[in-house]
Amino acid sequence: MKIYTKTGDKGSTSLLGGTRVSKANERINCYGMVDELNAHVGLLRDYDLTEKQKQSLIHIQNNLFTIGSNLADESEDNKFNLPTIKEQHIVELEEAMDKMNETLPELRSFVLPGGHMAVSQSHVCRCVCRRAERSVVGLMESIEIDDLIAKYLNRLSDYFFTLSRALSQQFNAKEIPWVSK
Repeated sequence: MKIYTKTGDKGSTSLLGGTRVSKANERINCYGMVDELNAHVGLLRDYDLTEKQKQSLIHIQNNLFTIGSNLADESEDNKFNLPTIKEQHIVELEEAMDKMNETLPELRSFVLPGGHMAVSQSHVCRCVCRRAERSVVGLMESIEIDDLIAKYLNRLSDYFFTLSRALSQQFNAKEIPWVSK
């Protein structure tokens, strides 16, 4: 099977359901950002993390594929029987953050990203996640999108911030507070 189809050579692509739209379409942009986030999560997973952290990131990557497929689906009745994001997925993120926070020092200011490559990559994931969330929220203003998608992305960006702090601790990287002058 060939990877290239040549059907997008003139700047259009198909939604799940067959409708051809511009590659600049807001829906395409949304799931493209989610795909970009997924690639960044894969890069984070490639660092020297614990097996539990890697498994959590794989679970998140699967959820991001679920989100992308839902954003690509133009049907209103999930006629393709796609998996969906559930409230439980959000609870899992919250529980993971609560667990990480148990050993983290109290946050007294914003922290500058950096200190270790894995910490920095977690911050990149946070930023790309926020951008994807903003794009999804914008799309929700024009078409019906499951509210749990935006909620999951919102919580996921918080997760990546918390993970960055946990990784700072794990790798003995100094957290540098933001100082306004």
